[in-house]
Amino acid sequence: MILYGISTCDTCKKAIKALEAAGQTVSFRDVRKDPLSDAEIETIVGEFGDRIINKTSTTYRGASDFFKASDADAQIRSQPTVMKRPVIEADGRWYLGWDQATVEALTGA
Repeated sequence: MILYGISTCDTCKKAIKALEAAGQTVSFRDVRKDPLSDAEIETIVGEFGDRIINKTSTTYRGASDFFKASDADAQIRSQPTVMKRPVIEADGRWYLGWDQATVEALTGA
């Protein structure tokens, strides 16, 4: 299981803690320190489309109109922190965010 996010994200920390408490082995990938490859971005954007962009984030709201008009893959490539977090890949399945459905699917809780 790979959890993509940033180390300062409280939701990512909460997700890692819950997953590990449920016995899952989690590999954390800080997308700010270890940027996603073009292939990884294509896969994630292909899975979630524009939903992958956190349009309520401070980073996104402070961005230029040109940035906001660009495609999701270009936005993540230039500013990885606009990606909604966490993104979790587990056994070939992808999850976006840490909502109740994701919690149940990955922890059984």
